[in-house]
Amino acid sequence: MSLNLTPTANRVHIGFFGRRNVGKSSLLNAVTGQDLAVVSDVLGTTTDPVRKAMELLPLGPVVIIDTPGLDDVGDLGEKRVRKARQVLNLVDVAVLVVEAGLGLTAVDKELLGLIRAKEIPYVVAYNKADLLDAPPSPQPGEIYVSAVNQTNVKELKEMLATLADTGDSQLKIVGDVIHPTNLVVLVVPIDKAAPKGRLILPQQQTIRDILEADAAAVVVKEWELRDILGQLVKPPALVITDSQVLARVSADTPLDVPLTTFSILFARHKGYLTGAAVGAATLDKLPAGANILMAEGCTHHRQCDDIGTVKLPRWLRNYAGHDFNFSFLAGGDFPEDLTPYDLIVHCGACMLNDREVHYRRKCAEDQGVPLTNYGTIIAHTQGLLRRCLGIFPHIQALLGDDQ
Repeated sequence: MSLNLTPTANRVHIGFFGRRNVGKSSLLNAVTGQDLAVVSDVLGTTTDPVRKAMELLPLGPVVIIDTPGLDDVGDLGEKRVRKARQVLNLVDVAVLVVEAGLGLTAVDKELLGLIRAKEIPYVVAYNKADLLDAPPSPQPGEIYVSAVNQTNVKELKEMLATLADTGDSQLKIVGDVIHPTNLVVLVVPIDKAAPKGRLILPQQQTIRDILEADAAAVVVKEWELRDILGQLVKPPALVITDSQVLARVSADTPLDVPLTTFSILFARHKGYLTGAAVGAATLDKLPAGANILMAEGCTHHRQCDDIGTVKLPRWLRNYAGHDFNFSFLAGGDFPEDLTPYDLIVHCGACMLNDREVHYRRKCAEDQGVPLTNYGTIIAHTQGLLRRCLGIFPHIQALLGDDQ
């Protein structure tokens, strides 16, 4: 995949943090070789986190994030600081920029404590080293740099490359449950909600994962599935479907053929399928008027029958036989206080990186609020979750006999 086409969720996220006027933006520009951030002697020039997807050698595709100063003041300044701290929840590597002549201040030490508590790989970059007569020897994890004359900028980039985990450490999407030469059938509806001229990201990534497993992928629309299965010499190893047509696909897929959904696969891929399955089952216990948060990781143009704001709330009401109080959230912000909610139903999170998904999941877990995702709860309401989890028997075993 071209580096320019690498999805944001698959890029290493690097955040630059520090007090005002320590040279965060100047150092960021020096590291990237571009004028990504506005540079000024005026305190508080950077007012909101600024994100830029780019290629940064020797790392490859990254997202660089410049943040407001952590010592900003006033009501507006406090909001900016809060925004900067929230960025910690989605970065893979943190750069704490400190003014070399001053050393670590109380503000710097507080942020460093948060970075360590969140177990984020980091480097402390002492900027403006050109103003020192003789920079001291840095401690491990530290470096003295100068954005003005480019001192040790190359060395800083090499440190970032070492800190960033770019290895293939996460779970496969489906490649670890199929075998070479297996045939996998993917059911992809093409309707008014489908993007023009392309498949959505989870579908693209699943096809790629199947091919990397040396297996074969056949892509069909839901009304073609029965005929295609009838033409095969032997049954496919797996059928994967869009959750919105699960009921029809299940009816057309023989019971001896494994079946699952893209959404369930991505819940496992993102590391929270067990919690999503258990969370979906809590729907059965929610009384009328319970508070459900419908959360999406990105913003998009909503269709008249939007899945998150229209279809799913309707399906959940119909399943339960009574109404709920729904709240809707989209984009990068996620509530710190989740206690008002009885259940969180999240999208597939294909546009969020692993750290952000982990943060959201942990927020819910720590506050005792069950969290599931769209596809998992759809399968539950249709009585098909047990079947869809058949390829993951250790998770399937957690469900009751009624699923």
